[in-house]
Order: sequence, then structure tokens, then C-alpha cells
Amino acid sequence: MAIANQLRGAVGDHELTLLHGRAFGTAPASDIPWGERLARHSIAWVVARDRGRLVGFVNVIGDGGAHAVLLDTVVEPEWQGRGVGRDLVRRAASAAGDAGCQWLHVDYEPELVDFYERVCGFRPTAAGLLRLPR
Repeated sequence: MAIANQLRGAVGDHELTLLHGRAFGTAPASDIPWGERLARHSIAWVVARDRGRLVGFVNVIGDGGAHAVLLDTVVEPEWQGRGVGRDLVRRAASAAGDAGCQWLHVDYEPELVDFYERVCGFRPTAAGLLRLPR
């Protein structure tokens, strides 16, 4: 496996939007360019590349204190199940800890329970969600 992970690695809007589309089956819900969002809101992000091609990404945002949130964990479908996502999450968690965060939150769909809980070590918690009007 020739994967190279890079903390706060360069990532283009177009390539990240395409990766989201392939992995999630849909484009991200925001029109704000990735670079602008990362610069304004992120504690850290990690990119994974195979010979220069973007194959994985994860983002961490924070509250400026003890809490960070893992967002946009995405791995190219043909690279899933090879440890790429696990390594991205571990590196992101380490960066959040280095930034002074004590808690890393994530929400996930039921089909990702095994990945987040068994593979990455998260434990389930009760949480709430409110969809906001646009």
C-alpha cells in the first residue's frame, strides 16, 4: 500500500468534491469552497494520497476548548476496508489532542457502527440533531 497521510495537506476543492461524490453518492451540501471552510473552521484535517491521487480525507473542527468534532471522514470506495479510514481518524484524533482538546465527537449512520466503535474506538452516546431550514 503506497498511501501517504498528510496533516493539513493541500487539497483542491474539485478533487475533494469528486471524492465525496464517489464515496457518499452525493456532493457536499455547501457551496463554500473547501479551502475557505478548512482555513476558517478546522483544527486539523488529514488527506490520504496514493501516488498523488486523493483517496481519503477527514476534518476536525473545535469549540476552542475541550471539544472537537470529526467531520467528513471519506475514503475512496476501492480503498475502503484497507485501514485508510482508521489511519485518517487516528491521525486526526492525535492532532485534536495536540491542540488541547479532551473529547472527540463523531456522529455516524448505523452501517458505520463497526468502523467507528470497533475499529476506531469511539463509544456510543446519546445525542440530538436538529435540521435547520435553509
